[in-house]
Amino acid sequence: MRLPDSLQPGRVSPLGSSLQTHGETAGVNFAVFSEHAVRVEVCVFDAAGQRELRRLALHGPDDGIWHGFLPGAQAGLVYGLRAHGPYAPEQGHRFNANKLLLDPHAREIVGHFGWRAEHHGYVLGDPEGPRSFDVRDNALHALKARVAAPLAGPDPRANAPHHAVESLVIYEAHVKGFTRRLAAVPESLRGTYAGLGHPAAVAHLKRLGVNAIELLPIHYTVDEPHLTDKGLPNYWGYNSLGFFCPDPRWARAKDPTRIRDEFRAMVQALHAAGIEVLLDVVYNHTPEGNEFGPTLHLRGLDNRSHYHLHPDDASHNENWTGCGNTLNCAHPRVTQLVLDSLRCWVQEYGVDGFRFDLAPVLGRTRGGYSSQAAFFTALRQDPVLAGVHLIAEPWDAGPGGYQVGHFPGRFLEWNDKYRDAARGYWLAPWVGGGVSRGEFARRLAGSSDVFHHGGRQPTASVNFVTCHDGFTLWDLLSHSRKHNHANGEDNRDGRDNELCANLGVEGPTADPAVTLTRQRVQRALLATLAFSQGTPMLNAGDELGHSQGGNNNAYCQDNGTTWLDWTQADTQLLDFVTRCFALRAKHPLLRHPRWFAGPGSGLAHVHWLRPDGGEMQPCDWQVGGEAAFACALHDGPAPQQRLLLLFNPETGPRRFALPAGPWTCLLDSDPTTARPEAPCSGAVELAPHTLLLLKA
Repeated sequence: MRLPDSLQPGRVSPLGSSLQTHGETAGVNFAVFSEHAVRVEVCVFDAAGQRELRRLALHGPDDGIWHGFLPGAQAGLVYGLRAHGPYAPEQGHRFNANKLLLDPHAREIVGHFGWRAEHHGYVLGDPEGPRSFDVRDNALHALKARVAAPLAGPDPRANAPHHAVESLVIYEAHVKGFTRRLAAVPESLRGTYAGLGHPAAVAHLKRLGVNAIELLPIHYTVDEPHLTDKGLPNYWGYNSLGFFCPDPRWARAKDPTRIRDEFRAMVQALHAAGIEVLLDVVYNHTPEGNEFGPTLHLRGLDNRSHYHLHPDDASHNENWTGCGNTLNCAHPRVTQLVLDSLRCWVQEYGVDGFRFDLAPVLGRTRGGYSSQAAFFTALRQDPVLAGVHLIAEPWDAGPGGYQVGHFPGRFLEWNDKYRDAARGYWLAPWVGGGVSRGEFARRLAGSSDVFHHGGRQPTASVNFVTCHDGFTLWDLLSHSRKHNHANGEDNRDGRDNELCANLGVEGPTADPAVTLTRQRVQRALLATLAFSQGTPMLNAGDELGHSQGGNNNAYCQDNGTTWLDWTQADTQLLDFVTRCFALRAKHPLLRHPRWFAGPGSGLAHVHWLRPDGGEMQPCDWQVGGEAAFACALHDGPAPQQRLLLLFNPETGPRRFALPAGPWTCLLDSDPTTARPEAPCSGAVELAPHTLLLLKA
């Protein structure tokens, strides 16, 4: 097309580039937010993104939105942005029109990013630091946006499963790591979105009883410079640059449009199997880093609006994320950016929910974190997002950043109190002191001390024993310290105080006694997870016995460390975990959607029993006495169903007196014992480090 010398006035919505018809003329509308710029230009490039063809000034601003209409333009147009304005770091302004900027609303991104000095708005190495000004043009090497056509095909939400929250079983996984070594998936698809949607991958999730897969970040990301210098990638992807684009690293396709199609096809394949798709999303920081970082998009468009800046010196970023900068979600246009992104993934791709990384950032105001922050108000009233799952990682690195139990409405929250109690209880013989029966019972019953307020239910607690961030379950029981040397930071990275124990030998062992103990504790933890009130989340690979060699921070390991090794899978363990979640699905008392009431209430309730069969007394709950105990679940005053959970975390066998029976053993976590549907009455003996589930 022949490019005009100027743009026509455009529309202020939607933000980004979009195909529109103004009057009878079809073309592309551009809308970009900048509250403090004095001029914003769209720079049109050739299809390869190598040659700048024309700079066209946008009209405005109207309520902070710069806009323009390019008649005759079509999908596939490649462009970038330039923003003119003051370069005054002490006032928070870092405009530099020499830097080509990526449209924050880009749905397709072209080019290959590399860390270069000219991507910075200041002169690297200058004694003035970020107060200096770099005049070099970075356009040749900058990432560009490409105008995207609407995705074709049926409504991606048409076959969404819409599971009730009390039925959710979440499986946290990495797109690549899950299938990279799965032989049943064709080689060309392994490690890709298409691979995750392949019947062989879906079949494993179905077998497990998983009905929601939570994917580590799949937004378009770039590697941090310190990793690039070491020749390592940001495998986990917690460094989002393109909030509307699937990461091309995990796609079989190479063209951005085909990548979008591939991602949506994956979602539809999972939906067809009854599995919801949840995305781990990173709206707390960007790759622009601290004040010494590059100028890639938001910093160059309006640094003062998009980021929290230090109140005493606006040339410095507030670093409440540990990643250099913190997005200012208190600003209405930043809220709009996040909500536009969320709606995109729901409406265009069919996604069923989101897990928000470092979620307190979303609620940070000038007065600190608030569950009533404007962002949460806007999110909760949004009609498109009304039916999706919302999950918070309820901590960040800022002051007052630990907010477990303090998220509003229908939010679910990662519950680290559950994680630590489950580990501490079963690892007590090795970690010293351990966790009291009272603390363990609170977590088992849904963490009412944390979530029983404001109409919230036990489902608000996302229970997990391990996750991507930390040891795998097998490593948790095989190492007493981290082994992160492969990360290139002299083993300084990752948690130093992770609750773990090697149970006798550091790392792999052929000692049958140590191996058996590890298997018993492993199974007890997995069964505890399946049978606890709340929303269970299983870390991918824990059902297979996956090991990362003791690396508890494998964020930069895109290799056999993190790829699930299906050839080494513990098939007996897989059968056990499958059995646990099948029992959870079959017995509603193991996933009760409401808080248990007290005895005599006529509602579902719980009794706590000592091994001798007597009711637990206040003195029985404290650390220092016995650790073994039982939990009896009843569904009413004249119960149609009763379940009994017996726990023995001790180093020797324990005998339990049973309530009046008869009883049937549904599951024994001891791998040396086979009691399938075995009747029992009077008393049973539990092996060390073992859990038993009985049905009256």
